[in-house]
Amino acid sequence: MDPFDYPRHWEADVVLSDGGTVHLRPITPDDAEKLLAFHGRLSERTRYYRYFGPYPRMPKRDVERFSTVDHADRVAFTALLGDDIVAVGRYDRLGEGSSAEVAFVVEDAHQGRGLGSILLEHLAAAARERGLSRFTAEVLAENGQMVRIFRDAGYSVSRAFEEGVVHLEFDIDPTEESVEVARAREQAAEARSVHNLLHPRSIAVIGASTDQTKIGNAVLTNLLTGDFAGPVYPVNAEHRSVRGVRAYPSVLAIPDDVDLAVVAVPAAGVDEVMDACLAKGVKALVVVTSGFGETGPGGLSAERRLAAEARAHGMRVVGPNALGVLNTDAGVRLNATLAPKLPVRGRTGFFCQSGALGTAILATAAERGLGLSTFVSAGNRSDVSGNDLLQYWETDPATDVVLLYLESFGNPRKFARLARRLGRSKPIVAVKSGRHAVTPALAATSVPVDESSVQALFEQAGVIRVESLAQLFDTALLLAHQPLPAGPRVAVVGNSTAIGLLAADTALAQGLELAGDPVDVGAQAGPEAFAAAVKAALENPEADALVVVFVPPLAVPGATFARALRDVVEQGGRTKPIASTFLAVEGVPAELAVPGPGGAPGRGSVPSYPSPERAVLALARVTRYARWRSAPQGTFIRPEGIDSETAHAIVASQVSEGERRLDDETTVRLLACYGVQVVPFRVVRSPDEAVRAADELGYPVAMKSTDDRLRHRADLVGVRLDLSGEEAVRSAYDMLAEMSDRRDVYVQRMAPKGISCVLGLQDDPSFGTLVSFGLSGLVSDLLGDRAYRAVPLTDADAAALVRAPKAAPLLAGYQGDEPADLPALQDLVLRLAALAEDVPEVRQLSLEPVLASAAGAYVSSATVTLGPPPSRHDTGPRRLRSPGGPR
Repeated sequence: MDPFDYPRHWEADVVLSDGGTVHLRPITPDDAEKLLAFHGRLSERTRYYRYFGPYPRMPKRDVERFSTVDHADRVAFTALLGDDIVAVGRYDRLGEGSSAEVAFVVEDAHQGRGLGSILLEHLAAAARERGLSRFTAEVLAENGQMVRIFRDAGYSVSRAFEEGVVHLEFDIDPTEESVEVARAREQAAEARSVHNLLHPRSIAVIGASTDQTKIGNAVLTNLLTGDFAGPVYPVNAEHRSVRGVRAYPSVLAIPDDVDLAVVAVPAAGVDEVMDACLAKGVKALVVVTSGFGETGPGGLSAERRLAAEARAHGMRVVGPNALGVLNTDAGVRLNATLAPKLPVRGRTGFFCQSGALGTAILATAAERGLGLSTFVSAGNRSDVSGNDLLQYWETDPATDVVLLYLESFGNPRKFARLARRLGRSKPIVAVKSGRHAVTPALAATSVPVDESSVQALFEQAGVIRVESLAQLFDTALLLAHQPLPAGPRVAVVGNSTAIGLLAADTALAQGLELAGDPVDVGAQAGPEAFAAAVKAALENPEADALVVVFVPPLAVPGATFARALRDVVEQGGRTKPIASTFLAVEGVPAELAVPGPGGAPGRGSVPSYPSPERAVLALARVTRYARWRSAPQGTFIRPEGIDSETAHAIVASQVSEGERRLDDETTVRLLACYGVQVVPFRVVRSPDEAVRAADELGYPVAMKSTDDRLRHRADLVGVRLDLSGEEAVRSAYDMLAEMSDRRDVYVQRMAPKGISCVLGLQDDPSFGTLVSFGLSGLVSDLLGDRAYRAVPLTDADAAALVRAPKAAPLLAGYQGDEPADLPALQDLVLRLAALAEDVPEVRQLSLEPVLASAAGAYVSSATVTLGPPPSRHDTGPRRLRSPGGPR
């Protein structure tokens, strides 16, 4: 193989354990000089550990040997920081077998950053692609750090010790433990990179202007007004100071280190700024400048180049076209945004994409009393994305609630994985806009996702989906200030029967239950009577949550009632959530606020809504989330009786360049590999063949047209059922053949009668594969009554899927009917999920109908379409998305 020709997907930007980045790619002969320089920077000790001897100089023949590989039997990866190699990992196949010897070496200054484990992951992935299954390594016993890299990778490693050398061997197929290890390291590294961004020790504002109308002036002003905890360096080539702070002509002229640079120069000047930041060793960039991907192909190219260069030199980038970043931590006080005021301190993290919308979001948060911990507006999202923030917030002790305003997805599959994990400890509330239109800049860094996929993603991951910013804040206020409900039972207390009934009606409509009739203390009741009613509701063991509706009486000020309510809540231990419509105030009235850090309302504050409907809707969303969070997570189950090896052989013999539908015989054989049995059938071409087939299968039989347009018609025009004799079979054959002008007709053994269902797999460009389930029929098709889940599935996911369609109660014994065998349906779902995971060439699969009855689930018909495997953005070794690609 050409030593310059390697698989391009082997290149990757990766995040290291300290939050920095490097570029990983296969080595080529052009790297010879870099390799020689790299070797020269290694200490004697590092060379000794790698080569088992002094090896002070690398001879020319070794330089050529190490830098010239075939990218098959001999593979080597380099980790580059800027133009310098900082680490090298390689494997060499041993003989003709499936084993290879692996080794790597890391420059001394970069040891301890996780480069060894990353090289091992990428080498193992490349080796598997080349048909290898096992690695061996020889490590000096005193090289404990290298031994730990292999030991801690999650593989089952065997060790032998001889004459001071440890011999290691392990299979490189991913294990549950190795995947878990890699993802834990990914979370820690990506969280660290965001931590570095949000906790800078020093900031340079490049493009800091003396003109108050310019964004560079606004950012500098906001940093100074917010009292950032570290030094702020204005960069302005024309002025010695800006806003009374000494300015520097270039970032390179700043005498001290710069952790974060806010770039506010015109787009045409960003390349020059980037060069200076790279030379300075800046750790992160916030680019508020517009004029990139949102302007068209030329701007998009510049945007991708910006992100690629930054990562290659160890930097992360927010933007371009971003509003900026905030951190209200008292020890940081970071307002690197165009928003004029640092929000009050709270425990809610917020991510949005739109810079323009970000200003409105921050203003609304302040108006409604929602304190924030951190805020990131990513703009065109060339690098840092919502997924990075999910990684950060998972372990951020200052954040309890996560809010997202998403216009598009870069990597929905990864989002689902991260959100599902984070949602078990911290609620996520998301607005997903862009259903019908997405800005060009975001479209360029996104993958298309249809509405059914979005809904499946959010339901499976426990994300609270809302339709507007108003609903986002309604829900966030309750989550930020009140505990989660233990169940769906709601008590309603107030001083207006009419408003109480409105709250009760909304609760029932949202699937909540009433813990008794609404309590009306009367319009003339005083604060004591009002407080007593609230106290009784909180102490009621039949109530899980409380809605308080209050209309101010004429005689007594509303503030008196509010204080009485707050006193009762504080005395009651704050164990049940309370939503109120107090004086129709929107937010947290001062009288109902419990002071939190930084002056924002804290835990225990009672949020108020302008109407009882909005209060109850917020409570209903939170209740559904609490139910998801407390439900068993389930386990990833692989059903018994799977023969994936035969399945791969079947698919390998069928795959062509484009998509193709499998014939019936191959479909049956493929499904059988996964324990999915199709009710026995024959394809016949004459009345006599039909009779012989019926005799073989056993009466009664069904006969079906091979024309899909007729076979699934609701009026059964293409199907004849319960045929119990020769004459009936002959007559049915004649009618079906005449109707479709086809001689081929199916004869099939009759399955036990049951409810007709449809299960399927469908390829999604963002998720990989979705499993779908619904009941067959015109009404279900018309209303789109299908439920979806993304692969992989747990047993809990499978159970939820078959109960999710609106018509699913028909399967559970509706109105006294005998219930269907739901476990059999769940098993079928898990088998399809296993097939989808093992055989990504299956682009579409449909089982229709599946007859669900007390006797089991019987597959009557199946179709399978194969095609080239889709891109899977959340599989394989750790990597950042390529700039401008899904992440």
